[in-house]
Amino acid sequence: MTEWSIKARELANCNCNYGCPCQFGVLPTTGNCEAVVVYDIEQGHYGDTKLDGLKAAGVYKWPGAIHEGNGQMQLIVDERATADQKAALEAIMTGEDTDEMATMWFVFSKMAPNRHPTLSAAIEADWDQEDRTGKAKVAGVFDIDVGPIPNIVTGDPHRVSIQLPNGFEFRHAEMASGTSRTSGGEISMQFSGTHAHLANLNLTHKGVAA
Repeated sequence: MTEWSIKARELANCNCNYGCPCQFGVLPTTGNCEAVVVYDIEQGHYGDTKLDGLKAAGVYKWPGAIHEGNGQMQLIVDERATADQKAALEAIMTGEDTDEMATMWFVFSKMAPNRHPTLSAAIEADWDQEDRTGKAKVAGVFDIDVGPIPNIVTGDPHRVSIQLPNGFEFRHAEMASGTSRTSGGEISMQFSGTHAHLANLNLTHKGVAA
């Protein structure tokens, strides 16, 4: 097994209610799961291949809950990545060289057997985890915009965070409201005012690092 590690900022938006039922072990809000996720890698490696400063993304769609399988996925890798870096990110994000069930990438890949070809593209990403604001984009593939969850009465920013001591993605994440749409690629989706989260990831082939 090739050892790897990634420290990255994550921005995710899915089609479910705020908080995301998956985080609580219950079924999706509308019965199916759709999501766009972007990763801004601050530090990482796959064996001897450095991944510092690269970005990556994934578009995912399941007909039911994730654990029911039969989903589809498409990865997008930073156009600046070398051939070795692209191969490394594909391996990590498809669950290769990863202990069983140790990361969300392992689970997503196993539950999404319909895998579309990986794209190489410029990934634009700019967000503030503390303010829960930002956006990400891959031209011709997807757009994401996020902002604070509005208070149901006043409309003021409503701050909520989730702690997952035993999570396989993050230990802490800030909740937000997101809007996403795909404009190309192989997977079609569009949703607005749904769950989004911003988190700092620290993952290895063995799972979330302490």
